[in-house]
Amino acid sequence: MVRRVRRIFVGDIQGCLEPLRRLLDKVAYQPGKDRLLPCGDLVNKGPDSPGVVALLMQLGAEPVLGNHDLHVLDRGKLADPAQRAWLASQPIVRIFDDVLMVHAGLHPAWTEAHLRSLDAADRNYLVNVRYCDEHGNRPPDDWPPPGPPYRPWDDFYRGDKRVVFGHWARRGLVVQKHCIGLDTGCVYGGQLSAWIAEEDRVVQVDGWKR
Repeated sequence: MVRRVRRIFVGDIQGCLEPLRRLLDKVAYQPGKDRLLPCGDLVNKGPDSPGVVALLMQLGAEPVLGNHDLHVLDRGKLADPAQRAWLASQPIVRIFDDVLMVHAGLHPAWTEAHLRSLDAADRNYLVNVRYCDEHGNRPPDDWPPPGPPYRPWDDFYRGDKRVVFGHWARRGLVVQKHCIGLDTGCVYGGQLSAWIAEEDRVVQVDGWKR
């Protein structure tokens, strides 16, 4: 029997190499047979960002970029030119037949066609949004939680595809019919989470212990 390819989406790693290794062991990740799909914020804050990037490169991971990845690239914080080039080559969004993968969230008015031609403001929105109103306008601040008319961005999402995202450690794991949120605060001592799409299964390991 031929084993089907699994897509393994992973929440915010943020330089936490050891929890990433444990998560890959727990999901029995097989390079060349599974697809490894980190949802952005691969680096920054944690103890070993270069180690995380090196492992993801070795495994042929297919991430999207998050706000911390863009920050590290803008500030030139990765010393290895090959790692910088690899990280800079990654997209902001990945589109599958059944899933959209972004770091933070989507504007309620955007179509899939729009996601294929993003400008700088769109990219900023995709890696930073948490709350918005029905028109996609973001509040001045995300914390403390803003009141009406602002709600979590996915309350306004009406697309057909399930959206997989990270970025929102305070919110934690989100498992809904239309979206999966995987930032469970690994770098803050929470958990590192993965969603295996073909099994519709969430797998977690303990995060970084400072």
